[in-house]
Amino acid sequence: MVGSEFAEVAVSIDSRGNSPRLRLEDLRTGRVRFLDALELETIIWLPDSGLDSLLDPSAHRWRGEA
Repeated sequence: MVGSEFAEVAVSIDSRGNSPRLRLEDLRTGRVRFLDALELETIIWLPDSGLDSLLDPSAHRWRGEA
């Protein structure tokens, strides 16, 4: 588990697909997202300004979507 005062996320490796991928679960809502190697590499290469827009919780998180 990775947590802070803003979020708690369970992190594990899922091997049930075609290749291993990261399984991320928001422990507050139960929402799950899988990230493959290409998606993870994309995050690594994002400039800080590109990551900033993803970190704004009002953009998606608090719009009634689960």
